[in-house]
Amino acid sequence: MAIPDTMLAAQVVEPTTTALPMILTNPPSPTQYNKPYTIAPIPTPSSPRLHPHDLLLRVAVASYCHTDGMVSSGSFHTSLPCTASHEAAGIVVAMGSSVSNFKTGDRVMAGIPYHRCGTCADCQGPENYRQYCPNIGGHNGVTRHGGFAEYMVCDARESARVPDKVDFETAAPLACAGVTVWRAVIQSEVKPGEWLAMVGSGGGLGHLGVQFAKAKGLKVIGIDARDEGLELSRKCGADEVIDARLGNEKVAEEVMRITGGRGAESTVTISDHPTAAALGCAMTRMHGTMIQVAQANIRIKGSLVSSPAEAAEMLDTVAKHGIWVNKNVFHGLREIPKLLELVHSGKMAGKGVVVVDEGVV
Repeated sequence: MAIPDTMLAAQVVEPTTTALPMILTNPPSPTQYNKPYTIAPIPTPSSPRLHPHDLLLRVAVASYCHTDGMVSSGSFHTSLPCTASHEAAGIVVAMGSSVSNFKTGDRVMAGIPYHRCGTCADCQGPENYRQYCPNIGGHNGVTRHGGFAEYMVCDARESARVPDKVDFETAAPLACAGVTVWRAVIQSEVKPGEWLAMVGSGGGLGHLGVQFAKAKGLKVIGIDARDEGLELSRKCGADEVIDARLGNEKVAEEVMRITGGRGAESTVTISDHPTAAALGCAMTRMHGTMIQVAQANIRIKGSLVSSPAEAAEMLDTVAKHGIWVNKNVFHGLREIPKLLELVHSGKMAGKGVVVVDEGVV
């Protein structure tokens, strides 16, 4: 099939005073953020001009993600016009000169990252760090043209072949929602038979996460604040389902009851509710892991006193490097009220110490 010169696309468009051949009945407004997509013919990407590592896909299916709303609202200050949707799958119709892992006719889930630098610490690090490249050329549907079009360009190095048993309507949402929550389940490091809790289990990512966790043999506690989400969590196989509308304290208590007072080995927090992360931490067992979805790969660890060996190492470090405590000294136990007065004044710098026995000091 010949590749046409023009194609239909749904775009967030730049301000213009020129009339466009749009399906939408209203002309573009002075600012196109927070406006409906402009659906109109645009030039089809030129196959002879493909970058050596690019694929040209005939788009079969593209889907909508929460991030698309952020693009439309201007959150990313995307250069316009920009074709929407970063979740797409289709058939390879052309490829760059250096592509060796795909061929024409292959069924492909388009990778979102486009043209990593290849030289930064993330690109040179573990394979599953590369999507964090700070010098990346762009992200499909976010900072460059995406999948709400009849054809799209993606980076072959970031894309994946779709198995014959997976239809395009399933593959497209997996390009972002699927891979994001799949990685979260992997990052949890929960073993088969152990508990994984999921906050937001009945949403676009959550319902996939429940299924991924069950496929890996995990026991799943699904938590959602909507009747539809709770029902979908059950449908996807969650072993236990809790209504988040009970409140964080009750939800955490229920998780503790289900897990025999230990808490979940790990919690995947998908919801962006302001209290969701706190809930995720509250129902995770000691030394467990809370995964916050859609955030940078940053590890937050807790610290509470230390082991005897760690304490001994600390004291050796103090002795060796002359580390000092800024002291506010009080002499005798009867001076404690004065210490507390200083504490509550808000003017104490450092630590308040009481010399209990002058003879020992």
